Amino acid sequence: MDLLPEIHGPIGVFDSGYGGLTILDEIRRAMPRYDYIYLGDNARAPYGTRSFEIVYKFTLEAVVRLFEEGCPLVILACNTASAKALRSIQQNDLPILAFDRRVLGVIRPTVEVIGNMTKTRKIGVLGTLGTIQSESYPLEIKKLYPDIEVYSEPCPMWVPLIENNEHNSPGADYFVKLYIDRLMNQCSQIDTVILGCTHYPILLEKIKKYLPSGVQAVAQGEWVARSLSDYFKRHPEMDERCTKQGTCRFYTTESEAKFIDAASLFLHEKLDVRHITLG
Repeated sequence: MDLLPEIHGPIGVFDSGYGGLTILDEIRRAMPRYDYIYLGDNARAPYGTRSFEIVYKFTLEAVVRLFEEGCPLVILACNTASAKALRSIQQNDLPILAFDRRVLGVIRPTVEVIGNMTKTRKIGVLGTLGTIQSESYPLEIKKLYPDIEVYSEPCPMWVPLIENNEHNSPGADYFVKLYIDRLMNQCSQIDTVILGCTHYPILLEKIKKYLPSGVQAVAQGEWVARSLSDYFKRHPEMDERCTKQGTCRFYTTESEAKFIDAASLFLHEKLDVRHITLG
C-alpha cells in the first residue's frame, strides 16, 4: 500500500476575530523564518457567547480550510475555541480527517508556566463568558497544580471595546476596573492573573493600572510562542514539514478593508488579506 505524501506548508493560526493576531505577532517574533496563514472568522465573531456545539462546528470548519490550504499544523489562537473545540478535534476528527496533521491550543501553554509564577497559590482568570463557563483553566490547572486555587471572572465588555476601537476611552477604564475589582473581591490573596483572551493584551496597560500592587498579569502570546518552539524541538518531523520562506497571508470571512482597519490595532505592517467563506 502506498503511503500518502507528507504535507509541507505554512503554520495555520486561527481565531474567531482579531485577538489571535497578538498570538501570531509573538510567534512570528520568535520564529520569523516560518510561513504563516492567519484565518479570522470575523463575520461570525464573537465566539465567546456561543454554545459548545456552534463553536466546535465553526472551529472545525476553519481547521479544515487551513488543512486545505496546506497547513500541517494549526494553532487555535482563541481561548474559546481552545476551550470548547480543541479536545474534540484532536480526539475525534484528526484520526479520521487528517491523522498526519496537528492542532494545538493556547490554554495549556499558559497553564504550564503558571505554577512557577504564583507564590500564594491563588490565581485569577479573566476571559470571555464562553471560556469562563467552560472551566477549562481551572480543570487544566488542577491537573498540573492541584494545590492552586483558581478564581474566574467573565469580562463581556472587553472584546467589544477593543474591536470598536474604544479601548482608550474612559468607558474602557470603567469596565477594566469593574471586572478586576469583581475578581479581586473573590479573593484578596490572588497574586497572578491570567488574561484568558487573546484580545486582552491590547488592554494590558489599563489592566496593570487597576490590578493591586504586587499582582502580575500574564498575557499568553510569549508563552504560546515558547511552547511552539519547544514543540518543534520535541517533534522535528513536524518542524521539517513547516515551510520557511518568511511569508504571512491573512484570510478573513469579513471584508478585506474592515479586517485591515481593525488589524491595525494589533499589527503595524501592510497586510495581504483575502476574503474567504466557511461553512
